[in-house]
Amino acid sequence: MNNTTNQPPTPQPVAGTPDLSGRPAVATPAPGGIVPAHPLVRRLLQDRVYSLAITIVIISVVASLVFPQTFPTFENFSQILLNLSIDTIVAVGMMVLLIAGMFDLSVGSMVAFAGGLTANLMYFHGVPVPVAIGAGLLSAVLAGWINGYLIAYQGINPMIQTLAMLGILRGGALLVAGAGIQNLPYWFNAIGQSRLLGIQMPVWYMLLTVALFGFLVHKTVFFRRYYYIGGNARAAELSGIRVKRMKQFAFILSAVLAGVAGILLTSRLGAAMSTLGRGLELRVITAAILGGASLTGGVGRIVGALLGALFMGVVANIMVIARISGLWQEIILGVILIVAVWLDLYLIRRSRGA
Repeated sequence: MNNTTNQPPTPQPVAGTPDLSGRPAVATPAPGGIVPAHPLVRRLLQDRVYSLAITIVIISVVASLVFPQTFPTFENFSQILLNLSIDTIVAVGMMVLLIAGMFDLSVGSMVAFAGGLTANLMYFHGVPVPVAIGAGLLSAVLAGWINGYLIAYQGINPMIQTLAMLGILRGGALLVAGAGIQNLPYWFNAIGQSRLLGIQMPVWYMLLTVALFGFLVHKTVFFRRYYYIGGNARAAELSGIRVKRMKQFAFILSAVLAGVAGILLTSRLGAAMSTLGRGLELRVITAAILGGASLTGGVGRIVGALLGALFMGVVANIMVIARISGLWQEIILGVILIVAVWLDLYLIRRSRGA
């Protein structure tokens, strides 16, 4: 294709995929589509991270006008960030998996099991806090290793394998946590209940996780290989990338982040419960897709996971302020997931000129 002085070079086909410079690419519009002439406007409309950020701002402004006494306050925004901190940490791991063209449905159960095992060891066996936390994280490594090995090396479908692991871990959470474990050690509870600058520590852990993996995924050669795996696993393997090993590592990473989130949530609540993390897998997948990931793999940015979780957190907060029934909140979450998947497919068709 020949470029003229009025036409920019042809970009990558799918928005959100980093080019060799690490900058996210902008999707090529479908033939006959109307594209704003200004590059900034075009990027805002076609990049899902930017468009999602604008949507969050608009929703927040409207909510501030409708609920001026409750929504636009420091306490409310702090609570929103606290509520989405656990989801975001798990969503970071899910984003890496989705970039590689996979997903993990067992993360919610991993949250409950890791937190329950850590609490069980401290409460019933007197295990020191650091050792108990290490055991909880080790259980996450083991679960992720099993998922990754059976999926990458044995060819089991990710949905089937992670659904099976979901059941195993949920049953394990019932065994180790029972009806609930309270009265956990002070130093363990302080991990999730202490504050810095008036904001609870889980928010800072979330921001640190997003910043760390945002750098790793977009600036290091190792993690950038997941884009090639998600785009074309066979071609990536032929180019020398150890696809199976990297897939297994991605599942271990996802499980470990879920384990970290589970231990953090248990610390924040001061109690372990076998019901923790129910429905979490759907929320984090929705957040990742809203934030620019695709079920077909090859695209996505870590900051998108944060923005996707923030969007859902803001919507949930508004529904609580508006006193909308929890049953309707579940329905709305399902609708958001359907819309997110439809948007993903729509953008893929546009990028291919369909």
